[in-house]
Amino acid sequence: MLATLGLDATTEAVYRAMLAYPREGVKALAAHLDTPEDDVRRALDTLSELSLIRPSYEQAGELRAVSPEVGMEILMARQQAELAAQQLRIEASRAAAAQLIAEFADLTPATTSPGVDQLVGLDEIRNRITALARGAQTELMTFAPGGGQHPQTLEASKPTDEALLGRGIRMRSLFQDSVRNSRPNVAYATWLTELGGEVRTSPDLPTRMMIFDRSTAVIPVSTDDSAAGAVILTGNGTLTALCALFENVWSGARPLGVAQDRAEGALTAQEATVIRLLAQGLTDEAIAKRLAVSPRTARRLAGGLMERLGAVSRFEFGVRAVQQGWLPNNP
Repeated sequence: MLATLGLDATTEAVYRAMLAYPREGVKALAAHLDTPEDDVRRALDTLSELSLIRPSYEQAGELRAVSPEVGMEILMARQQAELAAQQLRIEASRAAAAQLIAEFADLTPATTSPGVDQLVGLDEIRNRITALARGAQTELMTFAPGGGQHPQTLEASKPTDEALLGRGIRMRSLFQDSVRNSRPNVAYATWLTELGGEVRTSPDLPTRMMIFDRSTAVIPVSTDDSAAGAVILTGNGTLTALCALFENVWSGARPLGVAQDRAEGALTAQEATVIRLLAQGLTDEAIAKRLAVSPRTARRLAGGLMERLGAVSRFEFGVRAVQQGWLPNNP
């Protein structure tokens, strides 16, 4: 009956037997079930991992099954956590679609494809971006992931930015939250805002990207080395998806310079992102890279969240995060 909740027939039978005969040991349970003792012990290990049995408060060294009400809630919460993690992995794959397009173009450099143009080398990339900026007529949307940009890079971009804003081009730039700790980046964002630009930050960004007039996108071939090469994307379907991705992230981002208001005990945007990445199975090091923070900071964030829920393992944290409402509980 409980196979859909993750219990095999033997483990379910042992759980039922422990409810019916709460004071029986392994040998007696094996006799009741006509099952080898080794199988009963393996079932007990599984039940312990699932928190369906616990040490007795009355008899030291003995185990007791949790009540069916509590047990079924634990099993359903576990399944909900797994479904939530799968849903988040699917959503993450959508955000990675643009990068996959770029990687495909890199793997087949000799192949031409409608709507895809490959650029090689930093000089060619910068020349094309300059040309696109000069030809822009309405809007520029930018993803700028990673930590704080180098001050020289920020200074070099100012003439182009000023020219675009001076022509009435709407500029929206998304950085990661980690740039809030960088004085040069905050100063640049303030300068850009004073000229009419819009700057927001988000804990996590899927890829580096620039979209001109909702008709042309520039995406690096490699997230680790944006100077190595890039692709120019102009396909209608691709641009529709990329613009929708930008708008989705923009709507949940926070204007730079605005403090985040939150109720007592509520999650910050960065904490919510850490929970989502933990649910996807990312390590502390991978989370640190995604958030553009140090591994130490990532470990501190993850440890603090686990401590808030009283979880001693990441699986237990996932279950409790669903119960707390920190993760979606439907597929």
